[in-house]
Amino acid sequence: MSKANPIELYYWPTPNGWKITIMLEELGVPYELKYINIGRGDQFEPDFLKIAPNNRMPAIVDPDGPGGDPISVFESGAILQYLGRKSGKFYPEDERQRVAVDEWLFWQMGGLGPMAGQAHHFRGYAPEKIPYGIDRYTNEVNRLYGVMNKRLADHDFLAGEYSIADMACIGWVVPYERQGQDLDDFPNLRRWFDTMKARPAVWKGIEVGKEIRAKSKLADDKEAQKILFGQRAT
Repeated sequence: MSKANPIELYYWPTPNGWKITIMLEELGVPYELKYINIGRGDQFEPDFLKIAPNNRMPAIVDPDGPGGDPISVFESGAILQYLGRKSGKFYPEDERQRVAVDEWLFWQMGGLGPMAGQAHHFRGYAPEKIPYGIDRYTNEVNRLYGVMNKRLADHDFLAGEYSIADMACIGWVVPYERQGQDLDDFPNLRRWFDTMKARPAVWKGIEVGKEIRAKSKLADDKEAQKILFGQRAT
């Protein structure tokens, strides 16, 4: 990948945002951070919606896109695939290996991320404690952790070799305590988790914007929560 023009990364330090900072750090390519403060409503700004019509970060603009022309990409899984194809790294060209990566990437996009996100919401942000919601999503995250634990019993990484599938999942395991989970119940997942944390690029990616997130104090800001969890029709 060219190092002449930095990739613009529209980002906020969350598990979905971390996927892309981890990938960019692993690739060693320059990128320019453009923070999208999701508690302030930046995700609804017209300029951002031009590249991310679902009003969700992350998104990227690559000035050196296909044919040398700029390209914007939204949805974290699509961004990982794009960067993997462009760089030829962490996303194998062999079809069988690529299918394995896609399986676990889509598993995260459709399962681990949404279920862990709901567990976070009902356990930490819901204005009233709803036992059914808390139990429903805490138990589903527990099941999904079990799926990972079983897979990792005989695989070093989710798709065999280290890949974008692992990058997609690690951020959703980092806050395991907030999801009501104990990694000691999942020894193979624990081993993978520790291996991932030991990769310098992984932890560097997760640390991007940490201080800014801490200052935002979303957990205590009810107005910010209204913006983040509210729905706007356009």
